[in-house]
Amino acid sequence: MDEFEIETLADPELTDPVLVEGLPGVGHVGKLAAEHLLEELDGEEVRRLYSQHFPPQVSIDDGRSELASASFHAVETEQGQDLLVLTGDHQAQDNQGHYRLTDRILDVADEFGVGRVFALGGVPTGELIEEYDVLGAATDAGFVEDLEGADVEFREDEPAGGIVGVSGLLLGLGERRDFEAACLMGETSGYLVDPKSAQAVLTVLEDLVGFEVDFGSLEDRAEEMEEVVRKIQEMESSAAAGPADEDLRYIG
Repeated sequence: MDEFEIETLADPELTDPVLVEGLPGVGHVGKLAAEHLLEELDGEEVRRLYSQHFPPQVSIDDGRSELASASFHAVETEQGQDLLVLTGDHQAQDNQGHYRLTDRILDVADEFGVGRVFALGGVPTGELIEEYDVLGAATDAGFVEDLEGADVEFREDEPAGGIVGVSGLLLGLGERRDFEAACLMGETSGYLVDPKSAQAVLTVLEDLVGFEVDFGSLEDRAEEMEEVVRKIQEMESSAAAGPADEDLRYIG
């Protein structure tokens, strides 16, 4: 196997497409958002990317193995621009791999005539939150204005440490290859998978690109996660309270 192999599965013609990247990251925000798009808008897998920079493993589904890969799905929308959605279970395992993988991703985007790139992800707050803001970064001032018009926030020195992995490099390398690129980052505690943050990011993307999706299944997942959080908080409160009887002693 070569360092990278790209399998062609279909060749649809897309209208003014944008690339939407949703690989695993903080709170799985980008991955959840991208997968929800594909569930709701019925995407067609068009390319599958294999790489020696992915973990050396296969996934198993009903006993059948599948080599680690990333997938591009074409989504033809009725309301706005078409989408080329990138999903997968892994990012590269090394620094060089991140760079080279991102270059291959941009090669596929260029092949489909993509002009704008949206990397989706999460930014950790370190605490549970109620209101989910979406932070942004973009490659040029005009794109920043577009994002601000969709209520994306730009905060000085946030996210701290910059944007790492494929999401960051899609901006850095994308700009060098004349793509307009932006990263949409939903606030999230960083502790758990966060469907609410994914919904906040998708709401912004809807406004920017011009499509509509139903959020029912994401809201159901959010309710399930809220129940998990509630139980964790109850356990923490019980542990902090300690035993009701101060005279209790362990006997052993």
